[in-house]
Amino acid sequence: MELLQLQYFRTVARLEHMTKASQELRIAQPALSKTISRLEEDIGVPLFDRQAGRIRLNSYGKAFLTKAEEALRLLEEGKREVTDLAGLERGSIRLVTVTLERMTGPITEFITAHPEVNFQISQAPIEQMSEILTSGEADLGFTPLPLDQGGYAYKAVLSEELYLAVPSAHPLAGRRQVSLKEAAAEPFIGYREDFVFQQINDGFFEQAGAAPRYICRVDEPPAILSLVRAGIGVALSGCKKGDKEIPGVTLVPVADQACRRQFYLVWSEQRYLSAAACEFRDHVTAYFAE
Repeated sequence: MELLQLQYFRTVARLEHMTKASQELRIAQPALSKTISRLEEDIGVPLFDRQAGRIRLNSYGKAFLTKAEEALRLLEEGKREVTDLAGLERGSIRLVTVTLERMTGPITEFITAHPEVNFQISQAPIEQMSEILTSGEADLGFTPLPLDQGGYAYKAVLSEELYLAVPSAHPLAGRRQVSLKEAAAEPFIGYREDFVFQQINDGFFEQAGAAPRYICRVDEPPAILSLVRAGIGVALSGCKKGDKEIPGVTLVPVADQACRRQFYLVWSEQRYLSAAACEFRDHVTAYFAE
């Protein structure tokens, strides 16, 4: 049994289509079919049901796929451990985050200090983060809420106060603070309803016994401040490091004491965390502690 056979089998099992698998793997279909047939001969049972040119993973194949994926994962982690032994500068970091806004600063500083580290960044909803971390597609996650499932370790890296962002000429701009109940009377700009920041904000308003009227919803924090600056409405907004003065926007402190959100770095306790990823975790912690 060869490593290449396992890699090819995993792709065919995922797609259940020889032509598509051969295209993704960039090999000729007859060569791929022959490789899968040799694997089945080595194991002694068929791994796929074949009917009228179609293939479906059978019960033997499903059982073998679980072990094959685990073997490939362990081999990949072994490769990364050896890379770590060769030094941090040859390591890699795969980060998944619900928003890039808070992470651009620490990422830029880290890449500048470690230019040889292979840094891969992806963005995903918090609902998908556990699967991404468990599968090994990412080493670290950046999230404002803990994940639903167990088996993860967390490092709190940022505690952020929320403000009411208003246009600089707005009547509330001169206030020392404002309650959420009073703010809810203003036309509000929010995030889309399934975005994690909106879920957090909804919780704050619910605790305050208030229900704002949303006139606009967006996907990312920068868009919210642009709309506030234009005078479209007001919004709850965090404040990035060194960013309390925003042209055309005034950040008014919120009187409600619980109006803060936490950000965490999270990683799977079942997977190997590379030296580069550990170094980045410590760097992010130090960055926000300054």
